[in-house]
Amino acid sequence: MTEKELHIALTSGRISKDRVDTLVGVLVHQPELVKKLFQLVLLEDGTGDFYASWTFDHLMRKKLEYLLPIFDVFIDGLSELKSDSCIRPMAHVCEMICEAYFKKKDPVFVKNITDDQLEKLMTCCFDWLIGPLNIAPKVFAMTSLYYLGLKFPWVHPELKQVLLDTYANGSTGYQNRAKKTLDKLAKLGS
Repeated sequence: MTEKELHIALTSGRISKDRVDTLVGVLVHQPELVKKLFQLVLLEDGTGDFYASWTFDHLMRKKLEYLLPIFDVFIDGLSELKSDSCIRPMAHVCEMICEAYFKKKDPVFVKNITDDQLEKLMTCCFDWLIGPLNIAPKVFAMTSLYYLGLKFPWVHPELKQVLLDTYANGSTGYQNRAKKTLDKLAKLGS
């Protein structure tokens, strides 16, 4: 697949889950297209579409390491996103990154992601958590911030305070994840 074919596939109308799976099946063998795919995520953010974002998320579920060569572009692009439709899948990718780095301690991620990049990711996650977004990005951000707090100790007290301040007004799903996160923080003594 060429960059042009990828662009056409993602911008030519409604895309089904099967079509996303087919695209991911092709992209899994073409890591050189990941940067173009992320550029399409940034472009579609202004249109309200989410096909590139959806495809990007599903590709990262299979080949998260494909993100590393464009990690600076990815991290810098996160702060530009405005649409819930694009933020949700990118917040999920952030959660996967944090799990690879902190939970799995994947050496490929630990060696290739800098503290500066993690701090930028952290800023986006806090923005998503306290911003006027739907529940899914907030839930993904909570998990990411929990993991980031394992490296940056000041994060856990801030995360705890945000969760305590927002718990009562959150949806049932938000409250469930917040409670689990607060319980984890309590076990750590935060």
